[in-house]
Amino acid sequence: MRVAIMQPYLFPYIGYFQLIASVDRFVIYDAVKYTKKGWINRNRFLRDGEGVTFTLPLAKGADELDIAERQVAGDFAPDKLCAQIAGAYRRAPFFAETMPLVEAVLRHRAENLFLHLREGLTRTCAHLGIATPILTASEIEGRTDLRKQDRVLGLCQRLGATTYVNPIGGAALYDPQEFEARGIALRFLKARPLAYPQFGAAFVPWLSIIDVLMFNGREGTRAMLGECDLLTRHEAAPAGLPEAA
Repeated sequence: MRVAIMQPYLFPYIGYFQLIASVDRFVIYDAVKYTKKGWINRNRFLRDGEGVTFTLPLAKGADELDIAERQVAGDFAPDKLCAQIAGAYRRAPFFAETMPLVEAVLRHRAENLFLHLREGLTRTCAHLGIATPILTASEIEGRTDLRKQDRVLGLCQRLGATTYVNPIGGAALYDPQEFEARGIALRFLKARPLAYPQFGAAFVPWLSIIDVLMFNGREGTRAMLGECDLLTRHEAAPAGLPEAA
């Protein structure tokens, strides 16, 4: 059984969904520290030929809080953000098919950040027909002091994983021998080069899945999910990809 474990993100790039589609169980961390400079609650969409950042704003909280302990800001105006995205993509070929998904995710009423992000991932996977179960780490491991590779190994063992799959950008973080010692193969997902028309301008890569869906639709995006390769650590080379653009 193939397993992948990641932090949850807001409308992540297509590589994240390629990862979900390539495994039998996908686990998202809830009890893990929220990082302000990461991509957990923000991403980018295309506007006037450039990548523009959009954010799910959060209520103020201590730096040491986990993702599951952070709350969405009380003054978050989903309709305003939806209007910005709609304005940017109104002429996109699959706007009518994609915009209802965007609205459903952003208007979800969960005040908790983790629950909001999990809802977004679940809805997007359903939209794409990805049937991989999305599991919550704390429901599998309970309270734990394990960190980094040891935590991944612990979750894999609890799930009975035979293969652990990670984005290629994290290849240097894991020791294949440690996985092999526990009967788990280690593989890294590398997305193949991807480009598609964006209003006839120069292609802007690594945008949110929103952009992919707006220009390629549900079926076109589904076809792209298999445009990736699973490599061993020996085959994997530094990819230089963003954490989750």
